[in-house]
Order: sequence, then C-alpha cells, then structure tokens
Amino acid sequence: MTTSLESNTQKTAASWTSLPWRTRVSLYLLSKVTDAARRADGTVNRRLMNILDFKSSATPAAPVRGVTSSDVTVDPARKLRFRLFVPQTTSPTPSHLPVVVFFHGGGFIFLSPASFPYDVVCRKFARKIPAVVVSVDYRLCPEHRYPSQYDDGFDVLTFLDQNDDVLPKNADRSRVFFAGDSAGANLAHHVAVRAAREKDRFRVVKPVGLISIQPFFGGEERVESEIRLHGAPLVSVARTDWLWKVFLPDGSDRDHEAVNPSGPNAVDIAGLEYPNTLVFTGGLDPLQDWQRRYYQWLKKSGKEAKLIEYPNMVHAFYVFPELPESNQLVNQVKDFIASV
Repeated sequence: MTTSLESNTQKTAASWTSLPWRTRVSLYLLSKVTDAARRADGTVNRRLMNILDFKSSATPAAPVRGVTSSDVTVDPARKLRFRLFVPQTTSPTPSHLPVVVFFHGGGFIFLSPASFPYDVVCRKFARKIPAVVVSVDYRLCPEHRYPSQYDDGFDVLTFLDQNDDVLPKNADRSRVFFAGDSAGANLAHHVAVRAAREKDRFRVVKPVGLISIQPFFGGEERVESEIRLHGAPLVSVARTDWLWKVFLPDGSDRDHEAVNPSGPNAVDIAGLEYPNTLVFTGGLDPLQDWQRRYYQWLKKSGKEAKLIEYPNMVHAFYVFPELPESNQLVNQVKDFIASV
C-alpha cells in the first residue's frame, strides 16, 4: 500500500523531471558550487565564488533593454551601496513611477545586485512594471552576521528618504514596495517591520507593498515539505541549517525571530502599518510550508496578504528565463503593484 508521503515523493520526482534540462543542469551546478564554497569551519571560499559569480556592469549611459543602471554609494565605510535601475520613457511628461526596493537572494552569503541573474531580473521589473528599482548591495555573512543585513536595508530606505536628488524626478517615494526572493524576501520582511515601527522617521518615503518571492524562513521543527524534499537543490535541510548557523548570533536556535517570524519569538505586528503583501511559493521548494505559515500569520495579524502557488516550481524558479512561469510571476507582480 502506497503511503501519502510516498505518493507525494513520486509526484515530486515527476515534476522535477518535467523541468527543462537547462534548468535542471543549472540547479545542479549552482548547488555543487555553493556546497564547495561552504567550509566546515563556518567560513566561505570567496575566491571560488568570485570566479563563478558572473557580474554585469552598470550601464548609466547606454540603456540595456530600455533600462539604464548606475551604482549609488550610501556609506563608503561599510561599502553599502545599491544599483539603481531606471526605465527609459519617450513621453514628454512621464508619469510617476513606484519605487521597488529589492533585496537579492543567496542565503545572506552569496551574490549581489551585480550578479548576472539579479541584474537581469531587476531590469525586467523596471521595464515591465514599470518602476524605479533600487537593488540593495547589503553586506554578506559570515563576515557580517545578523543584524548587519537588516541594518543595511533599513539604512538604504532612510537614505532614499533623506536625499531628494538620488532618484529620478518621476520616482514616487510615497509608493515604495519592498521586494526580494529567498533570503532577500526574509530581509524585506524584517526591514518592513522596522520601517513600520519607526515610520515617524520618514519624511516622504511610504512603504505600501511587499513582494515576498519564496522567502527564506525556517524553524527548529522539521516540516513536511523539508522532509519530503530533503534532497532538493539549493535549499536542502543540510544547506539551510549551515546558512542559519553562520548567520545567527552565537547561541541562537532556528526559532530566532529572524528565521521564524511566525514562531514562538514572533514580533506582534497587529498594531503596525505593515504593507500589503504578495507571497509566492513553489511546490518543489522545501521551504514552502514555512512560507505558507508566514502568509497565514500575516492574515491572522490582520494584514492584507495574497498567496500565489506554483505547484511544479523549484526554489528561485523565476530567475530562469527559459521557464514560462518566470514571466508569469513578473506579470503578477506588475498587477499587484498596480492594485495597491
């Protein structure tokens, strides 16, 4: 007799093999490279990652696919900066554009706004929404542990509020959307909470929405999706356990509020002006149960939230342009931003 777990495992295997071979090879290689870069002593082989992390240069003078980009320094002492993506317009009186503050994924350990996949994704968001996109180049751990990344995200938001000449004139800072995938979506959530707590600090910046693409959350419990998808690429239990260990303060467990926002140490957001939220999950993502709990917690806290599920998609699927679901997600983000 086939058990429910065995049946789900068989369905998962079938869904995995239905992915294009190019996607499967890319996921396999990405997993192997990041595994090789992670050391048992909690450090990272940056030299290896820098060789294999292909970068895109900013294009301030020559638009690429209708979007210019430039790198803006926020704090040279800690090398905090962001890449600014601005869609080009032929209209003599361009309409106001929303501002998307984007946080890249990579387990808080890897990648940057200049990494080729994220440069492409942010250009696509800027062009298709359209929007002014601020892609934050936050500090990475284990060299810089919690809460460095959250501080960097909040400080970029403050910088945008205090400097009137950084963004183009048609950027509407009263319509700011946080966005991110994986660790970037985790970061977006925590920056949103802090911004809501300290809203009186802002003159013009007003966060109104949050796009959470397969957020990197977890906990001490092993949820069903983690067990069933234990060998999944990128975010298997063994990998995520290592990532949390080198990110969190010494002595912390995975029920820390940074990891498990809806768990026993959750922050009460019921009384905060937390932004309307769109959450994406994938059926081949081991983190999906944690992502659903996040969505359910938002609803229980009285917040506006919507969940969109992709049953046959892996973690980080939207950065693979060969998948039709990638463009579908971008269009859903566009619709969400237009509705807020």
